[in-house]
Amino acid sequence: MTRTYRDRAAAGEVLAGLLRGYAERPDVLVLGLPRGGVLVAAVVAERLGVPLDVLVVRKLGVPCAAEVAFGALAPGGVQVLNNEIAGRLPEADIAEVVRREAELLRQREAVFRPGRGPLDLTGRTVILVDDGLATGATARAAVAAARRLGAARVVLAAPVGAPEAATALAAVADEVVCPLQPARFDAVGRFYRDFHQVADAEVVDRLAGRA
Repeated sequence: MTRTYRDRAAAGEVLAGLLRGYAERPDVLVLGLPRGGVLVAAVVAERLGVPLDVLVVRKLGVPCAAEVAFGALAPGGVQVLNNEIAGRLPEADIAEVVRREAELLRQREAVFRPGRGPLDLTGRTVILVDDGLATGATARAAVAAARRLGAARVVLAAPVGAPEAATALAAVADEVVCPLQPARFDAVGRFYRDFHQVADAEVVDRLAGRA
């Protein structure tokens, strides 16, 4: 029987237990990856007694198959490409997707971080939290962004992920915490009983400390 999480909050409880060595440390900051990762991150931050913020990252999807990522964008001009896929696409198609997603990234930041200045992670230990790792492209962009923003240590935490994605991330993050890495991985949502589509308002509420 495949192990599943009740919902994103329950998955956050599991991650918090595995990350308890970071509890109550003044240098630690938890950053959720929207949308679903913020719900997991909110529980992690609360249990560890550390601040919570959000790092907006946008997946770059193949034009004819948007669910297939050829890369990702993050704040600070960070762009990560999967050359095995991007190398097969026309440059004009890549440029158009990047332009569109860069604009959406700016819009998402305005929604989730209204009135806040740019993230300054100088000298911080950053725990990046997502609700799952499929290709890992979004998480790789988040790790790159955190380093560019000055993070001293970057931990990537996700409740479930494809083994190859977790292995690839271990090469760029200082630590990867991913307790469930099924050999047969097809979709993140398969490992949650409740994997509802997360609305912007739910993300905003969690970031504001509202249940």
